[in-house]
Parts: sequence; structure tokens; C-alpha cells
Amino acid sequence: MGIPLYQQYRIGRYVVGKKLRRERRYPLVLMLEPLFQCNLECAGCGKIAYSNDILRKRLTVDECLAAVDECGAPVVSIPGGEPLIHTEMPTIVAGIVARKKFVYLCTNAILLAKRLDEFTPSKYLTFSVHLDGLQERHDASVCRDGVFEKAVTAIRMARHRGFRVSINCTLFQGENPEDVAKFFDFVTTLGVEGITVSPGFTYERAPRHDVFLARTDSKNLFREIFKRGKGKQWPLSQSSLFQDFLAGNQTYECTPWSTPTRNVFGWQKPCYLLVTEGYAPTFKALMEDTEWESYGTGRNPKCDNCMAHCGYEGTAVDDAFAHPLKALTVALRGPRTSGPMAPELPIRYARERGGVPLTVLSGTGSPPLRKSS
Repeated sequence: MGIPLYQQYRIGRYVVGKKLRRERRYPLVLMLEPLFQCNLECAGCGKIAYSNDILRKRLTVDECLAAVDECGAPVVSIPGGEPLIHTEMPTIVAGIVARKKFVYLCTNAILLAKRLDEFTPSKYLTFSVHLDGLQERHDASVCRDGVFEKAVTAIRMARHRGFRVSINCTLFQGENPEDVAKFFDFVTTLGVEGITVSPGFTYERAPRHDVFLARTDSKNLFREIFKRGKGKQWPLSQSSLFQDFLAGNQTYECTPWSTPTRNVFGWQKPCYLLVTEGYAPTFKALMEDTEWESYGTGRNPKCDNCMAHCGYEGTAVDDAFAHPLKALTVALRGPRTSGPMAPELPIRYARERGGVPLTVLSGTGSPPLRKSS
């Protein structure tokens, strides 16, 4: 199990409270992005493409904690950039932990061993270390030799000192399911608490676009990976129904509001992955003023290949509450890895012709989409 029972209980209680109050849209995880600067230049990341004046920007401690309070989500994920470059990161984390929020500090771990003494082990703090595979694969993914070895050393050090540690893994074109399975076997032996895995999203600003998977490729890849995981105790962090979605067995709409993003520009519309859709000045404005119906697979061409957890885990959690027996069955048996896949959502936007911009259709002539609550 990739998420401790206490954390599951706290999140479950939060969700039940929202449903009892009949709130349709609510956040599960705040993506708090206090800087874009990084000490790597990964081929699949577009964050470092910003100009130097943007890369030097930082959210202050007060701005970070105000975002946590304003959003109210039970989980705070701190990506980047590389968060450990931020000199006040220990103070930010301590402030979030004091609020009894579950913090996932995402890091490539290059600086983790050096800064570990600045943090205190807590059931509310997890270092989420970026690893995309075994040594050769990971170092190629981050475009630098030696990073895998540093990350593994830092993981062992953090675990020895009593910190919660998970790994986050992004899969790209050319993945070998046998190698991914061996990688999951390896990180499990490191004693990590969880494995978060997701197909890479086609960042508009990414240096390369030939590394990203199409949806059908992603589903076939995950089916092959999950086949190799039968009977193993991989501590996968995602819900059973999200894993089933990755294997092509669920037709889900994206719920981008479940993972709102606050960064140096403001509250990012509509999600962590789309960086050119504008910003809201407050969380309230983000939730009320964003045209949510204009985003998601079938609704926006930018979203067509997305199967990322930040968009679909919230949908899976909602489905689990609506259909607990289905969620339990998948949890016990694992995702189905053969047979027909669930149908894709219908395309509801007009494709570009002759330079005419893509637009979202009103829905005429398209089957209605299942609404996410």
C-alpha cells in the first residue's frame, strides 16, 4: 500500500465532508510551485524555458502558506523547478506540517543529502524523489550522467534517518515494460513508501516533443507493466481505479480543479500542465471564473493525449466513492490487462482547417459526456 492508512482516513474524511455539503468542485492536492528554476535540463520539461528574470522569481514563505490556507486541500505537492534550490524551503515545509497537511516535496535529490539536516521527520512530510527508471534510463531522461546514483544515495540516507520517501516516475516513448518492472522491483527494495507513476504530458515549452506517449500507447504500456506486477508488492501510490484507467479500462473525464496550481504568476488556469491559459488572482477566482468545460480530453486539443494523475486521480477518487465495490474489486484483483479497452471520450472541438483556430463545439452532434461530481 503506497499511502498510509492514517493519510487515507484524513483524505477520506475530507472528501466525505465535501460531498455532504454537496460541493461539486473541490481540491484534493494543491500543487505549490514556489519557483521554476532547476539544476537539471530534462528533455520532457518546459519549466526551464522561461527567461532568467522569471527563473529568479520565488514565492515567499507567507505567499506559500497563504496559498495553502486559501486552497484548503489536505495534500500539498511542492514541485518546481527544483524546490530545494529555494533557501526558505525548510520554513515553508514546517509551516505546512504545522497545519497538519500532507506535504510531498518533489525533488531530483541532487541537493537532498546536503539539505536533509534542515528538515524534521514527520508523518506529514514525504520526499518525493524523481526517478524515471534504472540508471541508464533515468540519466538519459534527465540529460545528465550520475544523477541516478546521487538520488539513490539520498533515498537511502533519508530512509535511514526516518523520513518518509516515495518516488515519482514519468514514462516516455521507448519504455520497455520489462525494464520498468525491474525498476519498480528495485525501488521497492529501497524501502520507499510509494511509487507515483504517470505518462508524460506534452508540455508546450518542452525542448523535445518526440518523447511523449499517445493515449493508446500509454494504455498498452501500462497493461504490460501491470502484467509483470501481478503478485508483487509494489507500493503504488495511486488509487486502484486510476491504475485501471491507465490500463485502458475506465472512461474518465479530467477533473483539473482537483489539483489546482499556485506559482510565481498566480493561480494557474486550468491545471499544472497547461502553462499558456492564463492565471487567476485568487483561488476563489480560479474555481469560479475558469471555463472548466473547455478543457479535458475531447474538449481541448492540448489535452488529447493527457492521462496524468494530476488530472485524473481526482476523477478516480470520486468514482471510488460512488462505486466502492468496483474500487475494492480492482484493488484486490489488480487492473485488467487484456480484453477490449474502454471507449475514448468523443471529440467535441472543431479541428484546425486552413489556419482557423481550434474551437470547442457546443455539443451538437456529440454524445453527452459523463459529468464528474
